[in-house]
Amino acid sequence: MKTELKYIELKSGFSDNGNAWIGLVSFSKSGKTVYFNGKAFQSLTGMGISGNYFDLESGDEYWISGVKKDMSDRHKLGGGKIYVEKRILSEYLKTIGKTELPKAGYELTEVDTEKPIKRINELENSQLEKPLIDESIYTKTAKELSNDELEFLIEELIEVEKHARYNKGRRMIKKNRIELEMELEKRN
Repeated sequence: MKTELKYIELKSGFSDNGNAWIGLVSFSKSGKTVYFNGKAFQSLTGMGISGNYFDLESGDEYWISGVKKDMSDRHKLGGGKIYVEKRILSEYLKTIGKTELPKAGYELTEVDTEKPIKRINELENSQLEKPLIDESIYTKTAKELSNDELEFLIEELIEVEKHARYNKGRRMIKKNRIELEMELEKRN
């Protein structure tokens, strides 16, 4: 498994002040999954709010990048200690051109080196629960729908109508809802 020295910072809920580590990450065979500290991460491919990777189990966003030689890994407006993995200390010191770890802002730590490959494979391969409502109801006409399906769609349209941003869209949603309500009323 390929390994690299990386900077890893928790972004979800912390902005630029989340826990941060300098550690040795490993990659899956495909290179799409990054393992560190007993967690598995995958790229957000530019779709993240503040991170570039997400934890496959918790969904938390993280920033994962190469280690900077000038030690400016944390955002300039961020703060907090950066935990440096003990087993890579000498490699990290070589990278930054220092002989010892600065006392301010850094702390040595142990991390979980076990890769959760089996757990992540089970998670990724697990069957999604079958939805309670069959997706085909969205393609049926009002007459083809059962009473339960009509009631479900009416409730859904009421919610969507409340949050519709534009009047034209709201009117279209209302028109569809009224059509379904009339069909349900005819049957009762």
